[in-house]
Parts: sequence; C-alpha cells; structure tokens
Amino acid sequence: MSMSERKTIDLEQGWDFMQKGITKLKNILEGLPETQFSSEDYMMLYTTIYNMCTQKPPHDYSQQLYDKYRESFEEYIVSTAVKTQIAYRSQTMKQHLLRLSCSEKTPLVVLPSLREKHDEFMLRELVKRWANHKIMVRWLSRFFHYLDRYFIARRSLPPLNEVGLTCFRDLVYKEVNGKVRDAVISLIDQEREGEQIDRALLKNVLDIFVEIGMGQMDHYENDFETAMLKDTSAYYSRKASNWILEDSCPDYMLKAEECLKREKDRVAHYLHSSSEPKLLEKVQHELLSVYANQLLEKEHSGCHALLRDDKVEDLSRMFRLFSKIPRGLDPVSSIFKLHVTTEGMALVKQAEDAASNKKAEKKDIVGLQEQVFVRKVIELHDKYLAYVNDCFQNHTLFHKVLNRSAFNYVGLALKEAFEVFCNKGVAGSSSAELLASFCDNILKKGGSEKLSDEAIEETLEKVVKLLAYISDKDLFAEFYRKKLARRLLFDKSANDDHERSILTKLKQQCGGQFTSKMEGMVTDLTLAKENQTSFEEYLSNNPNADPGIDLTVTLQIFRSQSSCRNGNLDLLDMKHLIRCVEVFKEFYQTKTKHRKLTWIYSLGTCNISGKFEPKTVELIVTTYQASALLLFNLSDRLSYSEIMTQLNLSDDDVIRLLHSLSCAKYKILIKEPNTKTISSTDYFEFNSKFTDKMRRIKIPLPPVDEKKKVIEDVDKDRRYAIDASIVRIMKSRKVLGYQQLVVECVEQLGRMFKPDVKAIKKRIEDLISRDYLERDKDNANMFKYLA
Repeated sequence: MSMSERKTIDLEQGWDFMQKGITKLKNILEGLPETQFSSEDYMMLYTTIYNMCTQKPPHDYSQQLYDKYRESFEEYIVSTAVKTQIAYRSQTMKQHLLRLSCSEKTPLVVLPSLREKHDEFMLRELVKRWANHKIMVRWLSRFFHYLDRYFIARRSLPPLNEVGLTCFRDLVYKEVNGKVRDAVISLIDQEREGEQIDRALLKNVLDIFVEIGMGQMDHYENDFETAMLKDTSAYYSRKASNWILEDSCPDYMLKAEECLKREKDRVAHYLHSSSEPKLLEKVQHELLSVYANQLLEKEHSGCHALLRDDKVEDLSRMFRLFSKIPRGLDPVSSIFKLHVTTEGMALVKQAEDAASNKKAEKKDIVGLQEQVFVRKVIELHDKYLAYVNDCFQNHTLFHKVLNRSAFNYVGLALKEAFEVFCNKGVAGSSSAELLASFCDNILKKGGSEKLSDEAIEETLEKVVKLLAYISDKDLFAEFYRKKLARRLLFDKSANDDHERSILTKLKQQCGGQFTSKMEGMVTDLTLAKENQTSFEEYLSNNPNADPGIDLTVTLQIFRSQSSCRNGNLDLLDMKHLIRCVEVFKEFYQTKTKHRKLTWIYSLGTCNISGKFEPKTVELIVTTYQASALLLFNLSDRLSYSEIMTQLNLSDDDVIRLLHSLSCAKYKILIKEPNTKTISSTDYFEFNSKFTDKMRRIKIPLPPVDEKKKVIEDVDKDRRYAIDASIVRIMKSRKVLGYQQLVVECVEQLGRMFKPDVKAIKKRIEDLISRDYLERDKDNANMFKYLA
C-alpha cells in the first residue's frame, strides 16, 4: 500500500492498540496466563509506531509517542490500574488487538509490591522487578525502535533504553535504595558473624546499584559503598579492640589474615571489584595500623619474641600483613634491626671474653677469633638472610612488585645491623684482618677447617657477602694480599681453583681494581714454575753460570708501588748468596731487559748443613737466618753490633733472628750473657755441641706483627686515593664549598673505605700547598680548582 493510500492512524486509536501490546507484555512478565508474542504481533506493533511516525503533519506523532513510551513505564511502576478504552478503524488492527487482549487481569505494579515487603523479601522483590523492568525496556525499545533510529537522533534526546532505565531509577531506586543498602549491609555483617546468607541475591542486588548508573559508578559508590565501608570500619574496630587484649600476636595475626582473606572472597562473590582495595584498606587500618605498635611489642609474643624463638611461619605472616599498610614495615624492620644487632654484639662480647681468657693462658688468640667469631657471624647471617628471603619471596597474597620493595626494606635493616657489629673488631684485630685470616685458614694446606670442595666454595661465598658490610674493604684487600703472597711463595695454597674462585667472587662484589693485584699474583705463580724450568735449562747449557748451590727462585711481578717496599738490594755480603743473585740476574736478562729484579730476602728460605760435634744436622732457615749463621764460618765469636753491621738490618730484624737462633727451642748459637732476651751488648758464638734427634729441623722466626705495616701501607694508599678523589671532583666542578666537597669525596670513596673527615681536610690543605686548589679570597670555605 502506498503512502497516499495508507489510512491515517490518529493518536488515541494507535496508542490504544500499543497499550494492549504493553499490557500483554506486563502479564507475561508477571507470570499471568498469556500467550507469547508471535512474529506477526511484533511486526504489527512495530509497524503501527512506524506508521504513526511517518504520517504527514499534523499526524506525525513522534513526540507524543516518545512521551507515552516514558509514561507507560511510569504507569506500570506507580499506578494501580490500567485503562482499556478501545476504538477500531482498521479491521487488521482489530484482529491483532483481540489477540493481544486475551487476558484482562491487571498486573500488580512495582512500587506497591516493594512497599509491602521488608528485609530479604524486599531484596528478592527488587531483583525480580529490576529483571522484569530490563526485559520490558528491551521489548518496548524494539516496538518503538523507529523513534530511536530517526526522531531521537535528530532531536538529540535520550535514547529509549536510557529513558526506560531512568524511570526505574527516579521512581523506584531513589525511594528504596536506603532500605536496600541497610538490608545488604545487615546481611554482610551476619555473614561476618558466621551465618549463611544468599550470596547470589546480594550479587544481583548490588548489580542494580552498578547498572542504574548506566556506565557510571557514582550510585554504587555514594548510595552503597560509602556506608558499607563505614560499617566495615566499625565492625573490625569492635573486633580488634577485644582481640588485642585477649590474643597473642600470632593468634591475632591469624585472625587478621583470615579476615582479609574473607573480605577478598566477599568481593569475588558479590561486591564490585572496585571495592576490593578500599575494603582491604579499611580492614588493614582497623586490625593492623591502629594496633601496630601494641601488637608488635607484645611482651611474650611480639616481633622480638618471634625472632628470638625462630617462629619463621609467624614472622612470614607478620611481614605479609605489615608490608600492605603505609609505613607498616617501619616498626618491623626497626625491631628486626635491633634484634640482629643485639645478637651480633653478643658474639663480639663472647669473642672478646674468649680472647681475654686465651691471653691470660698465653694461648693462640687469632685462631680463636677467626674460627669461632667469623664462623658464628656467618651462621648468624645465614639465619637472618634466610628469614628475609623466606618471608618475602613466597608471597601469594600480595603483588610481586610490593614484595620486592618490602624485601629491599627489610634487607636494608639486615645490612644496617650487620654493619654495626661487623665493624667492631675483636681484641684489637679489625674485622678486615679477621676475615682475611679466616680465608687464609680455609685456603692454605693444613688449615684447621677440614671442608669438602663444595663446603669451601659455599663458605667463601658467605665470607664475600660479609665483606659487603665492612667499611675498610681496602684493609681487607691488603691483609688478604699479604697472606695470599705467603701461600703462593711457600706453596701453602691447598687448591688453585679455590684461590681463583674467591678472587672471582671478590671481583664481582668489589670491582676489578680491588682484585687486579691478587689476580696478577696467582697468574705469576704459573709463570714462576715455567721460569724455574727455563732457569734449570739455562744452568745446564751454561757451565760457567753455576751458582754453586741449588737455587729456586719464585717470581712475583709486583703491580703497585706498595708491593715493592719489602726488598733491600744491599742486604747481603755473603759470597755464595751474591753469586746466586748474579747468576739469576744474568739468566733473567736473557729473557727481558725491561724489568728490574727486587729481591725480598725476608721471604726466602735456605737449607744449611750444620756440622756439629755429635752429628751433622740440616737446618731449614730463612735467608736472614742463613746470613747470620754463615757469619760464624769466618768468626768464632761476634758481638750484636758486628752482626748488625754485617747484615745491614734494622734492630728489630736482628733481635728477631738472633732470638730464634739462641733463645728459642733450637740453640744453634750460644749467647752471653745467658738470658731470654737479646741486648745490644750481647755476644754470640757457634754452639758446636748442639744436637737433635731429627736429621733435619726447621728453625722458625718469631712471627712478625704485619698489622702495623699493613695499616701504614693502607693509610698511605688512602692518602693517594683521597687526593685523587678531591682532584677529580674539583676538576669537574671548578668551584666548590668545603662541606659539599667532603660529602662528594666520602660518597666516591665509600665503596672501599670510609674516609675520615679530618683526613680529607688535611689532604685539602696539602693540595692547596701544592697548587692544585686555592681558597676563595672572600670565603675561606670555598675552593677553586687550579688547572
């Protein structure tokens, strides 16, 4: 039928027809006896709207139908009866109208049915009414679809779906949301108390708060969430105030963790996901933040007690819980740091007391310090590092990034605690010296610790970790280097692989510059063995180069100025030894002319045949001792001053070697007068009556105290390091104040040692005197760099 032939439908007639269709839809939604819509019914209703909207003015009823669409929802929600006055102009419409109005029962409208119900029944009715309303909106939007397509778009009006939902919001939701909110919160609190509730119902109710916002969360947040969070705070505040008095710290934490788990579960089942962080924050605040100090400091069960009693599981829970609240780890890490520091200081005191007892008994002190103290510190570090790792790497409850920051946080407390007592030292020995001695004992042949290769590797790894806490790393390096030199030169190293392994670990920890000298020494040892083979070949091929005695030379290529301070080329005047030195020099010059040989006689050894009257005994002595004994081949009796002059040694060195030969276990020389100490007025002669049950004996020199020498060398190196640092800083900054210069210098050098502020000030003055820097004329605390 063409537009011109189509009969005009007036508003009242058309709307009466539409209203019958709407009534049928309401009956279906109410569950009343009603036939379903056929495709013909649907098309007739759609076509009626289409026709009424496309008639020529004044019969274009688009605006009126748009209004009636809204009114039909309002009527369904609010009114109590439906008008049924019908007029027919079209036979087709009449037939469809009869089909649509087969049931004349009036459905129960929305608001009255909600007003007569309460609590959970009211919630169920609301869910049902909302579900029906959404279906009704969907169907009516289809009937009136032509309005959505053209009329609404042209007029910029709200679309049909929005109009339908807005009617429910304005007429139903606004009236009941307060009662609904209170009913929901009441059910949540019942569930918190252990009662069973219909979670699916709550989920459907809370979906209404979300959906009614039509894309916005303001209704959910303002009309429900705010009150729910307030109630949550009040609920857990009541609970916490009782628990904190009744429960131990572990029991309280178990309850807190269970509460947090249940609140997360609540979100998963019926609250909106956006509520989770806000909800957990409220619970954490009331259960943890409010009572943090009171909980952690509980006398018999708080953080300190858990650390003392090794309650790893409870500590893990504590770290998990408190890492989630703002600054929650502050008190935990403070207690942790104090506890570890206290245990560490107790180890220092134990070692001090043991050292005092040993000293009184005149027994070995250093052995005790390095074996017991260092081992106990390693065990302490293992224990608390495991705490830190276990508590922060096994989280499933919290986010990994947070774990990492929490791990660093408590790891820092561990670091600060160990820095306190690891830098104390024991009985006059610094921790740097003790660590170096501990390593030496593990790495040398015949050390007191009998460990497997795996255990040695593991122990060395732990020693290097401890080194990170020691401020005087350069002092450790010098002590370690001295001991390494002795192990290598005297073939005391148990395993070359272990020597290289610890150097690799030290390099990773402290950098390549830290280990460069030591790595060179290990490499030189291999070269020295090859060099000895070459020397023996050289002697066999050159009969004139015979040194007269067997000579083994260990070469160490020294790589710094400090390494060359032990030698004295003018030391000896013994023809045999001089001949050895000359022969080796001639050999070495055939290999290279660019290196200078420096002989360190203090580290040499000699085998001397002592022809005593009872029998001949082979004496294993140092080069110094050999030099002193060989003097008695030329003279029967020598004074202290004569020996000193001929050996060209210091008083201390002469006293040490003469004491070893005349006052110790093996009296190779007879001293006048016969006392236990060496004096400058003493006389010495060869003891021809000496004998021993052994054919070969080793005559030890009293151990020299290397500590003073090492400290002097390190102090000298530090002066150079401070000078270099100041010059570097001033070269880049040109002008700088005293305080800032000190700060930057300490920061630059802090990785190897903590420079003393007085030492920095002294070096600044020295650099000024050497024209590297100058003071500002107007400000004495401001320095300028002089290029």
